[in-house]
Amino acid sequence: MPDGRLPLNRRTFLVTTGLAAGGAAVVGHATAAHAAPSRTLSADPFTLGVASGDPDHDGFVLWTRLAPAPLAEDGLGGMPSRNVPVRWELAADERFRRIVRRGTVTARPESAHSVHVELNGLEPGRDYWYRFKVERYISPVGRARTAPRPHSFGPALVMGFVSCSQFEHGYFSAYRRLAEEEPDLVLHLGDYQYEYRKGVYNVPGGNPRDHEGPETVTLAGYRQRHAQYKNDPDLQAAHAAAPWLVVWDDHELENNWADEVPEANSDTPDPAAFLQRRAAAFQAYYENMPLRRTSIPRGIDMQLYRRIRWGRLATFHMLDTRQYRDDQGCGDGYRDCPAAVDPSRTITGDEQERWLLDGFRRSQARWDIIGQQVFFAQRDNNAGPLKVTSMDSWDGYVASRDRITRGWIEAGVRNPVVLTGDVHAHWAGDLKLDYDDPTSRTVGSELVCTSITSGGDGADSNPADHPFLKINPHLRFYNNQRGYVLTKITPGEIEAHFKVLPYVRRPGAPVHTKATFVIEDRVPGVQQTYLRPVEQTLAARSAPVDPGRQTVIDETVRP
Repeated sequence: MPDGRLPLNRRTFLVTTGLAAGGAAVVGHATAAHAAPSRTLSADPFTLGVASGDPDHDGFVLWTRLAPAPLAEDGLGGMPSRNVPVRWELAADERFRRIVRRGTVTARPESAHSVHVELNGLEPGRDYWYRFKVERYISPVGRARTAPRPHSFGPALVMGFVSCSQFEHGYFSAYRRLAEEEPDLVLHLGDYQYEYRKGVYNVPGGNPRDHEGPETVTLAGYRQRHAQYKNDPDLQAAHAAAPWLVVWDDHELENNWADEVPEANSDTPDPAAFLQRRAAAFQAYYENMPLRRTSIPRGIDMQLYRRIRWGRLATFHMLDTRQYRDDQGCGDGYRDCPAAVDPSRTITGDEQERWLLDGFRRSQARWDIIGQQVFFAQRDNNAGPLKVTSMDSWDGYVASRDRITRGWIEAGVRNPVVLTGDVHAHWAGDLKLDYDDPTSRTVGSELVCTSITSGGDGADSNPADHPFLKINPHLRFYNNQRGYVLTKITPGEIEAHFKVLPYVRRPGAPVHTKATFVIEDRVPGVQQTYLRPVEQTLAARSAPVDPGRQTVIDETVRP
């Protein structure tokens, strides 16, 4: 099983609003159910699709949630208030002619009729197909994959990573295009869903579709919002295509939250109310994600950082940079802020930092990949003597970044690579110990994916003209269209294709590769191998675009 699942030893706040505090009722165990028979369902309960996640060399998690009326205001998806037995099947072929496992799991009303089936004892390094059945209804089929044997490299790993899918800002065509790539693994780096009510977070020209319900504050609201997102067919296709590794950022709870501190203009400014909201968001997140039972929330705490090994090829260190961080300095946003360099401040918390550094020391992987949420490299937006950086990113926690970077250097990590979401644009850059000295040696690489939809269509541009790249020479690439990053990982290199879509305001956009970068074994830093000419990209768009337009959308300030 994936390692790194440390016991929760932070204090657990037991919310007194009826939320489950981590009992077994919120996970369906892969054993025979004994629910009493009762009347049948009147509509298909598999409106939210299926998913798999957290793979290792002999198993993974299978997920579904029953919701014949997914947008029901009570968040329960139109399900009756009773236990429902759900049959599941795992096959060695997509036509289910060779069933290798089957069983029954109980979907319970207290967990919004979600189920998590953890499987082990499977063959390493191969594809499996799965489906669920309830009464006469059969779910869509999903594809999962086990990791290679622990001491083998296995074949090349095709991995995509994504972030920031704001339902209101466009259609999830990027998810569909990613599914069509048939990846072996997908990483979601946060902002899977957004909390805003209709009309609050808008893009120029108006949002092409709307959220249901008020801002998500209650458990019912978060459940309804997750269901609205999961009901999207493009997102369902991406989940069914491959196993996912998920971590959250801020919008799964509230914009720019930090540990027990809400954002400045929060809908829940009262500390006790915010903790209740946090517990509700965490429970709904677990219910709707393919996570193992070690991530079952305990009150306001949830174990989300974890380590997944893909044979000897790669170790994925999945971080949580929200739940344990000190509050952002100087009121958040871009600032010249003394708090940014305070050595006592942390973005990971002490325990998670020790866990990560220990993982570096123990690693025998060819590639150590850190999957996390916010920009890691320095990103100064001021050409003058003042350093003006985002307090919501690692720039707001310089000592944390320095300790992590020195940690992988001292541990002799062979190839450290940071994967990032959050900022609604593609970036690629080199990692340094001293970002103020352009001649200092490069000690790692960072790849940043743009958003699926957040920010609307965006705009193509010539990356060489972007002011951030001129001020920060360690940053090598920028593009402000929507899309994802598709990587091919081999023992010799990581090849990263920055995929972009020309629009998201209407469905069905095509995808193309804007740029390709390579990270070579034992050669830290990114090397560009391909850049699609900006004129050619602009010509491919359905509407005229000003090639000089530069738009940077950053989640550090609420739009």
